[in-house]
Amino acid sequence: MQVMLGIVQRLSKFMQVIAGAALTFIMLLTVADVVLRTFKKPIVGTYEIVSLSGAVIIGFAIPITSWLRGHIFVDFFINWFSKKTVAVINIITRCVCITLFILIAWNMFKMGFDLYKSGEVTQTLRFPFYPIVYGLVICCVMQCIVLICDIVKVIGGEYE
Repeated sequence: MQVMLGIVQRLSKFMQVIAGAALTFIMLLTVADVVLRTFKKPIVGTYEIVSLSGAVIIGFAIPITSWLRGHIFVDFFINWFSKKTVAVINIITRCVCITLFILIAWNMFKMGFDLYKSGEVTQTLRFPFYPIVYGLVICCVMQCIVLICDIVKVIGGEYE
């Protein structure tokens, strides 16, 4: 089981690297665009690139954030319960979240397929939307895997 947890952690960190690279890219792109605008030579499509990269940043950062539990967690209420009750609550909330992310992934997959079939592209650069949507589907699936790992850790007593 530790091997599986290690693989999921490494995949989550790899996705974090992708999100970090996208964030660095849009920061550099924005600075370059602002500087070039002073010379009346703006970078065409900056708004589209930043928007699409923003989706990549958020989506690819979700699994590692969940793995490290870097999200907001309000636990003052469940601290009153026994460890066993807290474990049950953690398992139930993870199952609800898995269901939610499966539904999101499925609907985004359908949306990506529709975007592919229709040939929908961005207005200025003519970049297709579907690769970004499919990338976010991968992020949702990975998030489900991270949540399953959380359940395994809760059952194994490794979840703090």
